[in-house]
Amino acid sequence: MPAMLQKIDYSILQAADLFDGMSVPDLEKIVQAAQTRMLVAGDFLFHQGDPARALYVLTSGRVKLMQYTPEGQQVIIRYIGPGETLAVLAVLREGDYPIAAQVVQDCVALAWNRAVMKQLMDAIPRLERNALSIMADRVREFQDRVRELSTERVERRIARALLRLTRQAGREVSEGVLIDMPLSRQDLAEMSGTTLFTASRTLKEWEAQGVVKCGRARVTVISADKLAVIAEDS
Repeated sequence: MPAMLQKIDYSILQAADLFDGMSVPDLEKIVQAAQTRMLVAGDFLFHQGDPARALYVLTSGRVKLMQYTPEGQQVIIRYIGPGETLAVLAVLREGDYPIAAQVVQDCVALAWNRAVMKQLMDAIPRLERNALSIMADRVREFQDRVRELSTERVERRIARALLRLTRQAGREVSEGVLIDMPLSRQDLAEMSGTTLFTASRTLKEWEAQGVVKCGRARVTVISADKLAVIAEDS
């Protein structure tokens, strides 16, 4: 097995959305063409407005994708974890990154520049089909988020954000499900399209009701059932 593959969790790559249905020889060929980037919390993979030159697959750690409005307000779009793909658009067309990607937990990412990835897609058509599928899923997800922000009450938006995070980064603990990454009230506010005051007040109310438990940049969901009821309450 190539040295590159020995340094990363091969099972994560096999489960990665970009490599779905890929044969082992094709996957090895793709990974051998990658560059490895190791980053620590606070680093950026790229900034909003930078020329979009590379596609990434995360093999460890966690990254948050965010966008700045013309007024300078930061909005968190989503979090990316191991096996997920960033910046598919970078290889499908030329342009700038429309978002920023900041590391929230030390991570390792595989990177392919546009020219290399296009060559791989020409040689392995399944790779391009998977990339297009990821793009379609992200568009649908973005449409759902826009609908939430436009039509739903803030409590529902916060509850939905927490439920998404439990699916993406949840770890079972004695009290419930810990969202196993740094998560401040400000982060949650930016994910939910609300203010820090409202997010803090809502979490405090839910703590009193036994729905969640909050610590320093940590949230544990004590009752996912209660949170789901809030998320679906019209």
